[in-house]
Amino acid sequence: MTTYGFIGAGNMAGAIVDGLIASGHSGGTTVWSAHDSASALAARTGVRLAPSAEELVGTSDVVILAVKPHVIPVVLAPLQDVLAARKPLVVSIAAGLTTTRLESLLPDGTRVVRAMPNMAAAVRESMTALTAGAAASEEDLELTASLMGRVGRTMVLDEKDFSAFTALAGSSPAFIFTFIEALARGGVDAGLPKARAVEIVTQALLGSASMVRREAERRAEDGTGRTLADLLDTACSPGGTTVAGLIAMEGAGFSPAVIEAVRAAIARDRALGA
Repeated sequence: MTTYGFIGAGNMAGAIVDGLIASGHSGGTTVWSAHDSASALAARTGVRLAPSAEELVGTSDVVILAVKPHVIPVVLAPLQDVLAARKPLVVSIAAGLTTTRLESLLPDGTRVVRAMPNMAAAVRESMTALTAGAAASEEDLELTASLMGRVGRTMVLDEKDFSAFTALAGSSPAFIFTFIEALARGGVDAGLPKARAVEIVTQALLGSASMVRREAERRAEDGTGRTLADLLDTACSPGGTTVAGLIAMEGAGFSPAVIEAVRAAIARDRALGA
């Protein structure tokens, strides 16, 4: 059985631990943090609390770095000897830190995989990007995909595309929450109670996303699935309410605003990783 050790015990680490437990991997998981969060996570989930980071690394096949990017150099500095001896796969979920930078903080030849999940891991609907460092093998990528697949879907990407992925998957939940809020406010403006408006919009969004996924899967299987443009055309009856709303949205600059939000998120991610 693969053993997992989490350095850091915040929300994302907790979500991944929950995913491991839900999938039947209740043993072989250890957590450690310099703060009380690790003991709280261990108490809640029943996983083992390590007495030190050194002990965690020494008993783990996979070490997950789940702390803030600026903390990683501090955490790794005293672990060089045990990392060199144990030779675990190191998986980082820290935003902005490239595999090259991570490798420079680790013993020579350490196998590194960088993973970028999003906040939907909390409900096991994350979209996670993966990329392998210089020493990592295809098996290391597969092992990391299996780990992160317990909280959603995974995708292997070139590291140069991680900033774009961060904007599209990492930042977009906030954009989507804002869209839901705006649609719901439109419903409130028309006389609906806020809670009812949010319920309506949320289900409509879930259904729409499911349709897009189903049609993409059909295109991949036999080429019959509809594109986003096809779905838009289907939704818009000539002279109907939907096309009137779309024209109003575009007139107010909806699409350019979304594209600018993506560009701004990409620029900030690249600046943080510089």
